[in-house]
Amino acid sequence: MKMLLLFTGILLMCIPIQAQHPDWEGGYADGCTSVTAGKKATADGSVITSHTDDSHRTRSWMDVIPAKKHARGATTTMYLRVASDSFAMPTYSHIPIGEIPQVKQTHQYLNTAYPSMNQFQLGIGESTFGGREELQSDSGFIDCQRLCRLMLERCKTAREAIELAGELTAEYGWNDYGECLTIADKHEVWHFEIVGPGKGKTGSVWVAQRVPDGHIAVNANASTIREINLADPDHFMASDNIYSVARDAGWWNEEVPFSFCYAYAPQSRTSLAARRREWRVFDLLAPSLKLDPNAENHPFSVKPDRPVTLTDLRRVFSDYYEGTPFDMTKDMLVTNEEGKSVISPLANPHLPYDMNKLMRINGGWGWRGERTIARWYTMYATIIQCREWLPDEIGGVVWLAQDNVSTSIYVPVYCSGSDLPVSYKTPGRPDGFNRESAWWAFNRLGTLTAQRWGEMRYDVNEVWDPWQEELFSGQEAFEEKAVELYKRGKKDELNSYLTGYTMEWGEIVVEKAWELGDLLWTRYDEKF
Repeated sequence: MKMLLLFTGILLMCIPIQAQHPDWEGGYADGCTSVTAGKKATADGSVITSHTDDSHRTRSWMDVIPAKKHARGATTTMYLRVASDSFAMPTYSHIPIGEIPQVKQTHQYLNTAYPSMNQFQLGIGESTFGGREELQSDSGFIDCQRLCRLMLERCKTAREAIELAGELTAEYGWNDYGECLTIADKHEVWHFEIVGPGKGKTGSVWVAQRVPDGHIAVNANASTIREINLADPDHFMASDNIYSVARDAGWWNEEVPFSFCYAYAPQSRTSLAARRREWRVFDLLAPSLKLDPNAENHPFSVKPDRPVTLTDLRRVFSDYYEGTPFDMTKDMLVTNEEGKSVISPLANPHLPYDMNKLMRINGGWGWRGERTIARWYTMYATIIQCREWLPDEIGGVVWLAQDNVSTSIYVPVYCSGSDLPVSYKTPGRPDGFNRESAWWAFNRLGTLTAQRWGEMRYDVNEVWDPWQEELFSGQEAFEEKAVELYKRGKKDELNSYLTGYTMEWGEIVVEKAWELGDLLWTRYDEKF
């Protein structure tokens, strides 16, 4: 086994990184997964969106930005996000490119790399699908991270956020690649897909589809909105140019039904990495459908076999396809396209890093190839609950995990909470290892666990699983006191109560992550 792993490592080192993975940027492909659920699809009636920020280039720290009043004539700066390798670790630089008018009052929000929730229970998840290269325009001011912030600062509902996005990107321009934002409020959840207007142009092309209340949906780096019905505004919205841009470019013939994904992002539907995750989410939550794991298209949304719980979603985001024909933790030998048995560094019990197969089996590296939902390069992950039967201060909660979900734990951050533990606000990247950072505690733990996944994960699960269940099952009892404080008008006490809960659990899990890492070093030292 040691010789096999040594051979694999030497082979990887002999291949230039671009040749190993032409779709990688800085050594890995950026890509995120978002799962959504309507209020009749969840066990407690929550509307849910979620996000795994699968990029180690993005920001590793997070904080709470309070509501603010702004002076007349105030502006807010827009930035261009550019990959940077001038630091100790790969990151993004954010270059100021212009300003747009600020509004009089902005809302409080949780400032993750992609801002995730505001004080009015408006929550956002994200997943990049790319779109046609010729659509990307550098003439605009607004990228995905800035759009998330603008939505949360200015809006209270998903529909308001979508309408604002359309207005702002039409006027100031979208300068990013194709993105899906999964936007939830306490009543409904929508998938909003947006692409640029074309080289040298200012504007955007976008479409939004509502997830039915009894359904779940997923975006895994591929456009999933196909045929639309703009005569049904309860379920569809779109930019005025949605048909004309595709028609004028020759991407759509009016003699055939219009399909957004095939007009604006056809290559995303060829991505096995995306399609397999779509299938797996539905396979875990609606197995009775028996969907084809190799299908080019899956339904936009499906009804789950039973109401979805937080525990179900944690399982989804921790998944390595175990128990399926695509299990990435079992076989050392696989058959390539020529029918030959070859070594797979991907599928073994020691390195479930989701690295795709050296011999380009099952589509090879990157967007086109195989990958799992759980990722070794996840920066952070969220599961966002929006609940109409509770006051906004209590109803909106971001379940926040650091690094790879499969070796992490979600802690609750309430949308009215005013602070996070110091370690969560301490940058972990790009300047290198830092024991004061929450992200590094979990990244070190995840990296260590992956070295002997077949054994170490049980040590990690033995701690996190009961703690996670305690947090999930104890949520209702904890919130009963919060509701009591709200009804009594104890605003300051309520804030202290909710914020204190996040602070307490955040500090506990970070300390335990460091301890678990030390335990693994000690217990398995002679086995490395």
